[in-house]
Amino acid sequence: MPAKKLKDFLDSHNIRYITISHSRAFTAEETAVSAHIPRKELAKTVMVKIDRKMAMAILPASDKLDLDLLKKETGAKQVEIAGEKEFKGLFPDCEVGAMPPFGNLYGMDVFVAKSLTEDREIAFNAGSRRELVRLAYKDFEQLVQPRVVKISVEIK
Repeated sequence: MPAKKLKDFLDSHNIRYITISHSRAFTAEETAVSAHIPRKELAKTVMVKIDRKMAMAILPASDKLDLDLLKKETGAKQVEIAGEKEFKGLFPDCEVGAMPPFGNLYGMDVFVAKSLTEDREIAFNAGSRRELVRLAYKDFEQLVQPRVVKISVEIK
């Protein structure tokens, strides 16, 4: 079952979604393979610090976060990837590294890669390393209201 906070939020907004169970996975690549999801449709959450403020960068599993692009898009002085120790306490209902891309539920800004907006549906970790949620991208965008930016480059 998805993290209670996420499930309650989606249900309260009458959002149609499905859950996908898969073998335990630790990387976005492993998750995509295990769940039989195209890498470009699997949204991975990368925790970043933008001028020392925690935020989420959401991009396809097929891409790599470009910190210089994120810095340029945000106008920040400093952008860096956050370490697990820095954010694990922010998501008490989730396994470390398996938090859903709903920063609005956790009081943080969300920046989504422009390339994800091209997908009709996206899938993402639902709070555990064994389960994904899949829903329409337009529903995700409506609920989260992320800032859409060019922040990633495709991994070859």
